[in-house]
Amino acid sequence: MKNTIIAIIVLLVVGFGVYYVLQKSSETTKVDNKISDAGSLESDDVLPVEPDGGIGDGADPLPKIVDDTKTVFGRSVDGNDLTAYHFGSGDTEVLFVGGIHGGYSWNTVLVAYELMDYLEANPDKIPDNVKVSVIPVLNPDGLEKVTGKLGQFSPSDVSGNTVAGRFNANDVDLNRNFDCQWQEKGTWQNKTVSGGSAPFSEPEADAMRGYIESKNPAAVITWYSAAGGVYSSSCNNGVSAETKELTKLYAEASGYKGYEEFDYYAITGDMVNWLAKEGVPAISVLLTTHTDTEWSKNLKGIEAILNHYAE
Repeated sequence: MKNTIIAIIVLLVVGFGVYYVLQKSSETTKVDNKISDAGSLESDDVLPVEPDGGIGDGADPLPKIVDDTKTVFGRSVDGNDLTAYHFGSGDTEVLFVGGIHGGYSWNTVLVAYELMDYLEANPDKIPDNVKVSVIPVLNPDGLEKVTGKLGQFSPSDVSGNTVAGRFNANDVDLNRNFDCQWQEKGTWQNKTVSGGSAPFSEPEADAMRGYIESKNPAAVITWYSAAGGVYSSSCNNGVSAETKELTKLYAEASGYKGYEEFDYYAITGDMVNWLAKEGVPAISVLLTTHTDTEWSKNLKGIEAILNHYAE
């Protein structure tokens, strides 16, 4: 009897072992089939990352290099791609930004597109050690409020009410949403505007922060309108020597007047001032009106900056 009981126990153990192995084999086959059905990940595919670094559903994607010519680095409130276009292949990146105030300053988007057209037609104008990156519109939702579409457009596309286009789809002024003297209520001229619920509360500003941190550009030039002038950046830390040099170079070449600060009224949460806080040389170029791109003036300023960074 004792031997019979031992034999039964041995058979049960062996049977359970065989069942376990078969189950694991079946599960592995199912996983392999899922991977095969999904296809392999390409080198430029980017998975969403959770705040703790894990991969999770619904998270915003990391900056994605679509190819050598552009990077999709985020999405707006309404889901429009935020894209940086790249020209040249050097290690020194000089970044130009337009359209932070969307349709209110739509001519800053146009001047950015003019720069892109120029660089595509004249690649020899880019120093060998420089990469020029252009973000033509940082506030695509605000641009759509005025033009009804994104991309290249003509002045005939612009509607009469452009003020609403200054703000993103959450009615936040993006140039009051960065982490330099940020306040929930900001000032624009004699008006009170929303700076968001916290610094970088808006996806556009947060995506810009991510781009700067990942790319670490040598300099940033941002277009606004309208006052006519070149303004240095600082965030309670003084104007850096490099920023002073960029201000002087762009102003003298373009014919705009140069200023070390914008002091018409108090500004909180400003993007270029946040860049100064992060140690990135940055200047604001304010076009003279809300309609003209003043391309010939700006081209001279751009060339002066690129020549400055040429080895």
